[in-house]
Parts: sequence; structure tokens; C-alpha cells
Amino acid sequence: MDSKFNGNVPTCELEQKLFISVDEKTPDYIKNNPLIDLNDKQEIIFRLKKEHLGPYSEQNPQGLDLWEWFRNYAKEAEVSTAGIRGPQNILYPHDTRFPINLIGVMLATHAKALVAKENYGTDNLLKLVGSEVRYNSKKFLDVIARVQAAEGIKTLTPFERKTIPIWLASFLAFKLDLLGGEYITSSHGISVKNATKDLNSQGSQYLPEESMQFVNKIREIFELVEKNGFYEIKLAAEDDILIDEKYMQTINDGIDLYMEYLKSGVASDFNIEMIKSLKNKIVIENVGGSAYRTLSKLLNKLGISDKFDWFNIEEDPFFHSIGKYDCDPKGNKCFYDYSVDATVLSKDKNGKSYFPVIKSLNYDKKLAEYPIGTVVFITDPDHDRLTVAQVESAQNLSRLNKLGVDTVELGAGRVLVVYTANQSFLMIMDFWTKQLKETGSFEKTPKFIIKTTASAKSWDEWAQNNGVKVVNVPVGFKEIANIMKKVEKQIIDGNKEVVITDIFGNDINLGKNPRVIFAGEESGGMIIGAEDIITSKAGRKAIAMREKSATEAIIVASALVGELETSGMTLSENLERVFNENKIVARYDVREDIAYYNESEPDIRKLKQAKIEGEAKRTKNDLFYLTPAVMHKEGKIKLEAIKEILSDTFKELNFSNLIDVKFVGDGTYLLFDDKFIEIRPSGTDAKTKAYGAGNSKEDVLRFARVLGNYSGDLNETYVKYISDDDYKTAKAKSLEDYRVFTDKDANNVRFEIPNYNKTLGL
Repeated sequence: MDSKFNGNVPTCELEQKLFISVDEKTPDYIKNNPLIDLNDKQEIIFRLKKEHLGPYSEQNPQGLDLWEWFRNYAKEAEVSTAGIRGPQNILYPHDTRFPINLIGVMLATHAKALVAKENYGTDNLLKLVGSEVRYNSKKFLDVIARVQAAEGIKTLTPFERKTIPIWLASFLAFKLDLLGGEYITSSHGISVKNATKDLNSQGSQYLPEESMQFVNKIREIFELVEKNGFYEIKLAAEDDILIDEKYMQTINDGIDLYMEYLKSGVASDFNIEMIKSLKNKIVIENVGGSAYRTLSKLLNKLGISDKFDWFNIEEDPFFHSIGKYDCDPKGNKCFYDYSVDATVLSKDKNGKSYFPVIKSLNYDKKLAEYPIGTVVFITDPDHDRLTVAQVESAQNLSRLNKLGVDTVELGAGRVLVVYTANQSFLMIMDFWTKQLKETGSFEKTPKFIIKTTASAKSWDEWAQNNGVKVVNVPVGFKEIANIMKKVEKQIIDGNKEVVITDIFGNDINLGKNPRVIFAGEESGGMIIGAEDIITSKAGRKAIAMREKSATEAIIVASALVGELETSGMTLSENLERVFNENKIVARYDVREDIAYYNESEPDIRKLKQAKIEGEAKRTKNDLFYLTPAVMHKEGKIKLEAIKEILSDTFKELNFSNLIDVKFVGDGTYLLFDDKFIEIRPSGTDAKTKAYGAGNSKEDVLRFARVLGNYSGDLNETYVKYISDDDYKTAKAKSLEDYRVFTDKDANNVRFEIPNYNKTLGL
């Protein structure tokens, strides 16, 4: 395994097989033409030619097919929930056949720089760029920093350009009053994927309209190339004065500033003492290794590092083989990646459900010496998501099954209880709220939570029982951040009650000067709000940070574990207590992920075709539910007719207690009197996601599986009520509805570039 592939050395047999496959399927004309030589540390001028815009052929040997790349890139930008993601050629990152490539990153960065200068002038522009551990991340970081410097934008990078978490990049964008930032990640996605996640001056992810500004600028550049024959883009020298890692070194990469923030929130004296009281160590499963560099320093500064054991502290873009197999779910021999999302479920050959990612963690061996009661925190490569698990006795299986939590056999009479974020975050918000009540902070200001519609119904029930308002939003943390900014605008505007319209169309009165005590989503991302307004260096105000943070989640969850340990309770017993105390009816939640193709396919031609076919299936499924939801809002179809359509299509399911059908920003929400089901097309790939929660796990799971896997075929009953024109226009109407929701009461206060010499000493 000492073979090298364009300088890449595989660390295991499975990674070597991946490398061999990628190398074999990369044509020589791509291998032999790197386009940009990043080993050249001096200024580089890349000449974008008219020939580059067309496809490669013998007649056009310089063809990069950039028009085709751009069409797909623009389409992703319109709907993406978390950066413009896609697969890359992990060995030859300049390969423009793939959505994410060095040339595309260079073009996008250049376009963003031009938009920034048009909006804010050419002086005193300051951004940040960071990354996690994925393949080619350092090369993308290098290109971004050098292109921005060439356009006069000063760029902060971590010391020695090492990895940092996404939440730290987001925190610094707000705290330091930066124009924004770039973060290179594909979250918990498969290893061969990557993305540039754009952060605005608030530290929140770009909304689609922000992305479309620079996407349209790329189009303008291509049109200039068509007209003039070429267009030049500069990359500054690697040591250009506008690329600054020294400032980040002076602030310890922002860790010291973040420590102050933590101590004003979740790192309270009570929580730290609870963590210090732990007798059993908590295990941190550090997928990809990149969380260790930052989180270990924070735990050490808090004086609690000895309470944790770490798995995988070395940084590895193959993610230590986690989630990776040599066959697909059907048993066909190939490289297959389930991602590093620990909650993903699959089925074995016998149809039995299992956790493929957790199976690949080999916990039957790695946790063998850890006692019953041991808690495991699993975090992803950019360290923004958290999965919570705990070792329990197999004797508890009957109670655990009744409770609705999933388990994995560990052997020797032990099981690993794996909690959905819906379950673990419910316990966290309950624990945090009790602290606020005990200290008297809860009554000082009205409290609310922000959650995505796909998250548990139990959160809404808990909030109602605790006198906490709820704002529901579409999937994506940028949607949560957008609500925060709307609330802040109304707080700043004066001493009046804050009213926010949620994605269901409900006007939520949050009261005067409200505070968010939790914001999160079922996919494992959360943030705790601040009791005291957070202030940036230049005096901007925020009620909470703009990006989910596994560090915040780990600290508050560790304190919860410490408190439970003192009373001899497991997390499952605590979850049952929270359910009972808060009279939770919708105790069970599910998520079905339907992938329409193998994202890990190394042959880009097969991958593109499979994705096109998969997207068609995804869209057909989406439109089947979306169209009646849009028509129902317009008053064109009654609920009884929708029930008739669904009952005729799914004869094995009962729709008699369906209450409403609504479009919720990026999916269709079916509300019953005992559950909800949401069918949502992925905003980043050819997948359908079916979510559900209710009072019967079996019932909710059956609905989610049947509705999520439906082909989308239209039967006679469907076409009796829904015209072809309504079907064809539903998507466009839904996007307009989403735009109206996003823009209503928007906080569009223009960002004012501060005097960085005064605020930061730059």
C-alpha cells in the first residue's frame, strides 16, 4: 500500500481500492494538465479561454465544459441547504467534470470578490477562510486566499492553515465583524464530496439569493469570455501581505474568544462542576479527526479534559474507513460510502434494519473494556453535529424498545443505545431550562425555541408545557439564523412585542425582549441562546450564534450525564422521565433516507447519468405531494379531495384523520391528529427524505417508508382533481412562497465595515 496517486498515499486497503478506481477512470488529458500549478508560490495569472467553456474533444483539446459545469452549479445554488456541495476528483482536483473542482472554486471566489467590491468598495475588506479535513481542502483554501488577496481582500487563515470547526469560523465572522468567510466542508457527507460553505457578515450560511449574486457574476464572466475570447484571473503569491495567519495566531485561532462566549452560556459553574463529578469517562468519537485540535484545547481550558477519552485524534480524509464498505446495500461488490451520519439506517440481506456507520465503528471491540453506563458522543468532520449513545445492559431491551430508542448489540449482554437528535436534544433543552429556572433567569425574559419542521413534534409539546414559544422553519441552519436576525431587528427597533411569522404561516408573539434558549434540527445540529446579548468587537448585537456547534452540545450534554450519574439514572430513564413530566404524546420519531444512486461511483459519466435519473425520481416524488399542498393553499382543492387522492394511491394507509397539508419551504408537511409526515427532496443531492413523529413508532415508520419511496406516478383520482398546468407550475409557486417567507420582516440592515485598526488592531 505504498503506491502514490498524484501525491496521495492510501492508508488502508479500502482507500487504495478507491484510489485505483478513481485513477483508472481519470483520462490522461486531465491527469497531464493540472491547469493551475499551486506549487508555484509566486503570483499566478490564469487565462480563462473561450475554448475552456466548451466540452473536450479532439477538435477542442482545451475544452473544460465549463458552461455545463456552471449550469449544474447554478441549479444547486438555487436550492442548496448547506453550501454548494458535490463530488470531486479526490486525486486530480482540477477535474472540471466534477461539480467541485479547483477551477470552479477559483471562479466562484473571484465572482464573490467582485460582488463584495461592488457592494462595499475596494478598501478595508476582511474575510476568513477555514476548512476541515476533506480531500483537497488545503488546496481549495490556498486558491480562495490567493484569489481574494489578488482582488485586494485581506484574508485571515488559521495558524499554519490548519483545520478549525465550522462553528468557530462562523463565530469569528460575527465576533470580528468580518465581511464574511469561506469554509470548506461537506458536513457529514461521503468522503469524496466537498463544498464551499459561504458565510455572510453575520456568520450565517448564505441564503439562495445571496448565492445567486455571485453565480450571476460567473455568468457575466463567461459572457465576456465568449465576446473577447479570454478573461484573466489572478492568484496572489502565497506569502502575499493580504493573506494573514499571524492575527489568528495572536487570538489562538479564536479559541480564547470562544471560551469567553462558552463561559457566559453553557460552560456555567454548575455545568462544569457536574462534568468534574463524572466517575465514568465520556468517549468522544472524533470522525475525521479534525475536531480534536480545537475541542481538546477548550476542554483543557475548562479543566475537564480528564473526563473524556478520544477515538481517532489523527486527521484523515478517509475518515478512518468509517461508513465505508466494499459492497452496496444489495451486496454488489463496489466501493460504497454511507457517509458519516451515525443515525443513517439501512437494511441487511434479510431486510433487518441496522446502522451501517455505527457498525463500521467496531464498538463491540472498542467499547469492550468500558463499563455499562459509558456515554459516547459522535461528532462529524466539521464538528457541528452530535449523536449521543450510551452502553446499557441487554436486560433493558424490552423497556428500551417500548421507549422507542434504537439499539446496537455489543455482545457480552450489552447494547449501545443510539439516540436520535430529536431525543437527545429534547433532554438537553429540558436540562438547560431547569437550570435557567433554578437560577431565576428563566422569568427575566420571554423564552422561545427555533426548530425545523422536520424535527420532533415532542419539542413543540415540551415547549407548550414549559411556557416556551416555538418558531418552525424549513430545514437548514441558515433558516434558523434568519429567524434570529428577524427577532434582533424587532428588539432593536423598540420596546414592543416581537412577532414572527413561522413557515406554517402562524404569527408567533414572542413577547418583549425575548431570548432563544434552544435552536436546532433533527439532523444533529443545535445551539444554545445567550441570556445576555452577544456583542461583536464593533458593537453588533446577537441573541445567539449563527451556526450549530457540537462543542456547545457536548458541554451541556456532558453536564446532563454528570447530573444523571449522581442520581444513578441512564439517559433512557431520563428520556422517559422527560416524556412523562411534560405529558409528551408524540414520543416516537423516524427518518427514512431514500438515495437514488451510488454517490461514490468513481466514473463521472456514470455518476452524472445516475444523478440525473435520480433527480428525476426525486422530483417526481416531490411534485406528487407538493402540488396538492400548493393548490390547497390557493383554495383550488379541498382537504377531502387530497384525502381521496392519497387513499386511492396508498390503499394500505389510513388518511381519515389527516388535518392539513402544507408546503413548508422545502418539503410537504402532512399533519394528522396523531402524527406528522414530511416528504422533502434533498437540497444537496438526488435523495428523498421522509420524516415523521407521532404516538406509534410502527405507524409513523410505515407511513414514512411508503410515502418516501413512492414513485410519484399519477393515477386517475390525482388527475381528476389536479390539472396538468397546476402540476407544472407548483414548484415555481412554492419557491415564490419560500421567498415571501424569507423576506417577510427580514433584517436587511446593511453591514458597515468597521475600522479594523481600531477594533482588531489590524
